[in-house]
Amino acid sequence: MRPALPAVLLLNALLIAAGCAQVPELDDHVTPAAKAAPYPALVPLDPLLNSTAETRITDQTDPQLQARAAALRARAQRMRQATNP
Repeated sequence: MRPALPAVLLLNALLIAAGCAQVPELDDHVTPAAKAAPYPALVPLDPLLNSTAETRITDQTDPQLQARAAALRARAQRMRQATNP
C-alpha cells in the first residue's frame, strides 16, 4: 500500500490546484437573442436510432460520398463568390 501513497498525494494536489482556477463567465458570451430563444423540442430517440440502422456501406458508398463532397465544395465556392463580389 505504500507505493500508492505518492499517487494519492499527487492526485489530491492536482485537484486542489484545479479548484483554484479562474472559470470564465459564460453568461457574458451569450447573445440576447440566444437567451430569448425557446428551448429545442425534445424528440424520442428510438425513431432516430432505428432510421440509421438501415444504412449499409456498399461498393458505391465511396464514389457517392466523393461526388457529394465535390458538389458541396462547389456550392460553398459559389456562395463565397456571391457574398464577396
